[in-house]
Amino acid sequence: MTSHGFETLAIHAGQDPEPRTGAVVTPIFQTSTYAQDAVGAPRLGYEYSRTTNPTRDALQECLAALESGRRALTFASGLAAEDVLLRTVCKPGDHVVIPDDAYGGTFRLFAKVAERWGLSWTAASVHNPDAVRAAIRPETRIVWVETPTNPLLGIADIAALAGVAHESGALLVVDNTFASPYLQQPITLGADVVVHSTTKYVGGHSDVVGGALIVNDDELGASLAYHQNAMGAINGPFDAWLTLRGIKTLGVRMDRHCDNAERIAAYLVHHPKVASVLYPGLPEHPGHEVAAKQMKRFGGMVSFRAAGGESAAIEICNRAKLFVLGESLGGVESLIEHPGRMTHASAAGSPLEVPADLVRLSVGIETVDDLLADLEQALA
Repeated sequence: MTSHGFETLAIHAGQDPEPRTGAVVTPIFQTSTYAQDAVGAPRLGYEYSRTTNPTRDALQECLAALESGRRALTFASGLAAEDVLLRTVCKPGDHVVIPDDAYGGTFRLFAKVAERWGLSWTAASVHNPDAVRAAIRPETRIVWVETPTNPLLGIADIAALAGVAHESGALLVVDNTFASPYLQQPITLGADVVVHSTTKYVGGHSDVVGGALIVNDDELGASLAYHQNAMGAINGPFDAWLTLRGIKTLGVRMDRHCDNAERIAAYLVHHPKVASVLYPGLPEHPGHEVAAKQMKRFGGMVSFRAAGGESAAIEICNRAKLFVLGESLGGVESLIEHPGRMTHASAAGSPLEVPADLVRLSVGIETVDDLLADLEQALA
């Protein structure tokens, strides 16, 4: 089915009508175990739902198709997916390069968990291929990239970094959460692994937590599947079903997210209470040309720095009404947060500490004039 368009794949890939009843929606196979026809003869390979489950299989097949990969594995959260990837690919003594403005949870996984396990890391500007090349060591196994980055909305050239990583024998891992597979398919640009927090745009309704890995190499896919089962951090069938339901509208939702974000970024650029706006759709953004080359559109995330410093940024967050003050992103409702005190607090005091005057918006799909009015009163 990979020759079909994105929206067709989102609705149909891995989701044929259920053969026994003809149900057009993939059922929730809410079971832990399966009857076997004889000892060692499970039906269709289903033995135990930690290992395989038909609802999860449907989600995995759909994600692989949307990301132009050969195999997808889904997990209980984005960080669970990241942890399985690290423990599959790396061993104690290995090294990874990470963005110098990575998501706080990713940084915490490397700095507070994997480092104790024996994995070292170096933070580098993934917007500069030469900086990444300089950070690579002989023991580097992974170059880890977010694009756009969270929360500073930086853009990395995926194709260029794939070349940098591969010339040293490392894998290029791209966290595609902010873009979603609708706006960007890193595997087609040379990435080896795509990471998602499916909690965000893929699920899209702020009602389910999950993560995914997508690869284009059968051997790596088999190894990840082994560790998915062995480590056990899988998503349950109802979570898989909710995520699959969200995927069906991903294309139309992302178009509206982008429409609204573009209007809001243009508004903020000219507001006297805003010092600077971070949005790759703005021509003055340093990553604009690369983003235009590798993304369909520029996404629904907008960050800005408050002219009055940290206290002003916090006050803006507290005054917002329609923009809900909360963590996470990518849902149909708009969210506002102060990264330094909220999602990225774990990076405080580190080289990845975010500016104290930063405000991050996850722009939802509400009527954009209502969102602009809310920002106007919050900034007043």
